[in-house]
Amino acid sequence: MPAASDRGDGARALPSLPHTWRPFGIRMAVVGFGLVLVVVCAAAWFGFDASVRDRFSFLQRLTLVLFGAGFAVCGWALGRARVTAEMESLVVVNGFRTRHLAWEEVLAIHLPEGAPWATLDLADGTTISAMAFQGSDGRRAVDGVRAVRALIDRETGDR
Repeated sequence: MPAASDRGDGARALPSLPHTWRPFGIRMAVVGFGLVLVVVCAAAWFGFDASVRDRFSFLQRLTLVLFGAGFAVCGWALGRARVTAEMESLVVVNGFRTRHLAWEEVLAIHLPEGAPWATLDLADGTTISAMAFQGSDGRRAVDGVRAVRALIDRETGDR
């Protein structure tokens, strides 16, 4: 197992529940790029002469608005990723999908070095992404994965 997600030898303190982890970098990127895009588009639109703005047809304006709405929806989906550890379950939100997993269903969590985000191994043999732990978040993501791993180990020990 890579060093970024190793078990380590020290005892880990369990987070108080409920506890929610969210990605940091992707949320800052969505907000930053979104604001820049709005400012640049507004400056370009209002920088045009009225004669240039009048040459845009209704459908062309609608297309621009729909593209903007599409970018906003994609940014919102990326920004709402989170993992919430509750007493009875682990709630994983990725984009528009929310999964409620009983602790018995979750076997392990991994964040290999170079991976874009963490993955959860489930008891049914499948894996799901946990996009709240972005590899680009570095130490923050690794600490979150270790905290979830400690909760999984606690549940395994209780069985």
